[in-house]
Amino acid sequence: MALPGYLEDTGKDLAKQMTATYRVPIDTTKFTGRQFVAGEDPLQTQAIGMATQGVGSYQPYLTAAQTAMGQAGTAAGGLGALTGATAYQPFMSPYQTDVIDETLRQYDLSRTQGQQSIKDAAVASGGFGGGREGAMLGQYDADTLANRAGIRAGLLQQGFGQAQSAAQQAFQNQQAMQQAYAGLGAQQMGLSNFQRAGMGQDIGALGQLGAMRQGADQARLTADQQMHQTAAYEPYGRLGQYASGITGLAGGMAAPQYAQQGAADPWGGALSTALGVGGLFKQLF
Repeated sequence: MALPGYLEDTGKDLAKQMTATYRVPIDTTKFTGRQFVAGEDPLQTQAIGMATQGVGSYQPYLTAAQTAMGQAGTAAGGLGALTGATAYQPFMSPYQTDVIDETLRQYDLSRTQGQQSIKDAAVASGGFGGGREGAMLGQYDADTLANRAGIRAGLLQQGFGQAQSAAQQAFQNQQAMQQAYAGLGAQQMGLSNFQRAGMGQDIGALGQLGAMRQGADQARLTADQQMHQTAAYEPYGRLGQYASGITGLAGGMAAPQYAQQGAADPWGGALSTALGVGGLFKQLF
């Protein structure tokens, strides 16, 4: 379509500008590439470092807990030897037989003196060798045997009671030791859980704060990217509007309008991404 004379200079100017503009390729590196991706925030780096170091950090507590539980099991296994009808035997005094024998020997000596006293009395009264002396000596010997058996039984009972008490005390001590080891194991497991929970909270807090700051950086980079992209395509939009106006003045059909890409919300998109990344840190531990 031929332009009216009054638009010829305008058309030449448009052609000149379009030739100059379209001849030069758009430098897309000004608004594309990794330079517009926000890097890892120092707080995120710290959170990742803590998470890496925290992997397996529970092992010392678990080892200590296993050791304590093993000791508790050993202590519990020793309780069986401290129960039952023969539990007292290891606690019997090794000197009890000697004590009993010496006690009975001393008793026998004392009773021998009593026999002699009866005989001396019989001689003095002229009844030596008589039936009265024999009866007295018989009764004395019977009493001696009965008392001797009683003394021996009493000493045995005393030793048995002491051994029983010692066995019971040993059982209680062993049981307390077993419970202490079991409690220590449970405490170690509790410390492990507390350590991991505390570490997880710290990692989550650092990760979320770092993600928020990374999101702010990303929003700024995205805004810069959009600015450079708009600046790169602005001449094309301006020339399109220029050409459309000339066409309209010439009485022809207007050219399609150049549609500049709408600018997105940099902060909204970056914030959404940051919240998602920050949530991942909370789930680590």
